[in-house]
Amino acid sequence: MDVARCLALLGMVATHVLVERDPDGSLSVSQALAGGRASALFAVLAGLSIALVTGRDRPFTGVARVRASAGLVVRAALVAALGLLLGAVDSGIAVILTYYGVLFVLALPFVGLSARALGLLAGAWLVVAPVVSHLVRPSLPERQFSSPTFDQLVDDPGGLLAELTFTGYYPAVPWLAYVLVGMAVGRLDLTSRRTAGLLAAGGAVAAVLATVVSRALTARPAVQEALLTDPPAPDADAAALLDRISAGLPGTTPTDGAWQWLLVVAPHTATPFDLLQTIGSALLVVGLCLLALDVVGPAGRRTAAIFFGAGAMTLTLYSVHVVARSQDLLPDALRDSYFFHVMLLLGVGAVFAATRTRGPLEALVGAASRAVAGRPRVGP
Repeated sequence: MDVARCLALLGMVATHVLVERDPDGSLSVSQALAGGRASALFAVLAGLSIALVTGRDRPFTGVARVRASAGLVVRAALVAALGLLLGAVDSGIAVILTYYGVLFVLALPFVGLSARALGLLAGAWLVVAPVVSHLVRPSLPERQFSSPTFDQLVDDPGGLLAELTFTGYYPAVPWLAYVLVGMAVGRLDLTSRRTAGLLAAGGAVAAVLATVVSRALTARPAVQEALLTDPPAPDADAAALLDRISAGLPGTTPTDGAWQWLLVVAPHTATPFDLLQTIGSALLVVGLCLLALDVVGPAGRRTAAIFFGAGAMTLTLYSVHVVARSQDLLPDALRDSYFFHVMLLLGVGAVFAATRTRGPLEALVGAASRAVAGRPRVGP
């Protein structure tokens, strides 16, 4: 899955560096392809990783499950702490890692479930969780719009908890749908070409269906009127409103907004349609990556392992990218260059992959997790 992780990383970099809109005001190709989808792919792959370390197609039980869960708690704590550190970097990026750590913890009750049970639960979750979010967010503390930091943890722990679970950029409660889907995928036979084909085809159908149905519903006059009036829009043109939010919202639909907001499919809205569309695109990518690696054979897989080596150390390289985007560290020409960031991440990843060396943060987090879980390290 390192190829898919690498693509997710490069997609997130694109949303951080490239423009959302072309000069004519239309949505840019990079935003249309990666906006909301790259981070969702990361979350789905997180669930897949959880499945792989908790028994693959035979979920751990008893002591083995307890140990694996303890290792995941350690991993979650370290990843979340790193996210809080990076949140203090003046990068202009909504750092995902603290939310990512919370997702690991929320997934723990479900690590004993089968692929079928996880798939059914994910389907229910992507419908129910956005409704719950819509109900509870008006009673939660007002969010901040900077990334979570240790200062917020000390000064406003309740607000931070609300942000990480419901009101922030990557709200963990609705986003758990991604992790559950990833766990279900990880319980399947990923060596099967049939499985890969079904993932790709099913993902494509889900993404298209979510988009078509959402657009049909939001084209209805009653829905458009509700979107424009609750909360009030700055203009009276529903088409302009829908185009404006097509680049995404900051994690959720408007708090206290009309229920019809749950029908939109825009990135980072955490609506049922947004979740289904981005889950579909993630499954499509995973399925295509599995098919491609099956077709190219052993030599092709070895080449891919080096070229996409960044996917094996995304925690380290995501952190490098956030720091590289900080103000005054690099010249603007490099800081704002997608080519520079891609070459940096792919180059470092290739060197580590070619020398069969783990990323430093992956090694640190992995060692701490294994020390608690009691599992030997396998592979480089």
